[in-house]
Amino acid sequence: MKTNTKTLTMIALVTAMICIAAPISIPVPFSPVPLTLCTFVLYLAAYILGAKYATIATAIYLLIGFIGVPVFSGYTAGIQKLAGASGGYLIGFLFVSLISGFFIDRYPNRKGIQILGMFLASVVNYSLGTFQMSRVMGTSFWATLPAGCFLYLPLDIVKIFVACWLGAQLKPYLKRVTA
Repeated sequence: MKTNTKTLTMIALVTAMICIAAPISIPVPFSPVPLTLCTFVLYLAAYILGAKYATIATAIYLLIGFIGVPVFSGYTAGIQKLAGASGGYLIGFLFVSLISGFFIDRYPNRKGIQILGMFLASVVNYSLGTFQMSRVMGTSFWATLPAGCFLYLPLDIVKIFVACWLGAQLKPYLKRVTA
């Protein structure tokens, strides 16, 4: 994808998709981090835009939330959210886009490797998120791991498979539209 008006429009549309999906959340009683569809949109963004532009769209989303537009989970925003218990996950979103996009770009016809790349991206995100959550909560990383990672894994596995299938369906269409 060349950087042109169509590419910039796609980046803006994907950023808008992230901004719409991320605030809609389901609180979890035993974790300060809610369930959202944000990671699903990030996986899909990697298919639609590739590693470079998906990461840019994610960075724009984080910047929008950082400056005060309520696009983070629960319609929150600001530096306090990035410094809070879920801040590590938010920063980890950059790695979700970058790593997922790398595997999708590098192995365009190898679904198994793409799925493995998305799972690896999730592990990096969970590691960063759990580390930040444990720091904020004053607990050890290992004690925080069940509430910071294990709870979200089953749903993320479903998100990865659906994004992989849907992304593969959309990619040929989007190539025609953006050509």
